[in-house]
Amino acid sequence: MEQTFSQRFDAYQPSKTLWFWTVVCAVVLTMIVGFTAGGWTTAGTAAEMAKTSAIKAKAELAANLCVQKFITASNASDNLAKLKETSSYQRDSFISDGGWVKLAGINKDVPGAADLCADKLSAMDTIPTNSVAQENTKS
Repeated sequence: MEQTFSQRFDAYQPSKTLWFWTVVCAVVLTMIVGFTAGGWTTAGTAAEMAKTSAIKAKAELAANLCVQKFITASNASDNLAKLKETSSYQRDSFISDGGWVKLAGINKDVPGAADLCADKLSAMDTIPTNSVAQENTKS
């Protein structure tokens, strides 16, 4: 008489070698899935990601301040027209030379801020009139 599947399953006794390699394969498979699809990172990768995020955030903040300084200047409309006439690869130099990307207390320009500022300003059609009026009333 032949044994049923459940009887054979109950009677099965795997060796220690088979258990060892099964556990090793399960660990390796878990690590592969975790690092590729699970979003796991090493400490070095996490530190690099944090550093990159901090640099981008600093550039974004400086660019926003640059845009504010640019649009509240007295000749903002003329400067915007000049900026739009400038070739795209020289716009960051135009912004840096104009001093809009300079921040008080910081000697050097923030890396990437001039490019972001130029991109934001280039996307504008006109200078918002309320920003110039608000700045003039503060003075």
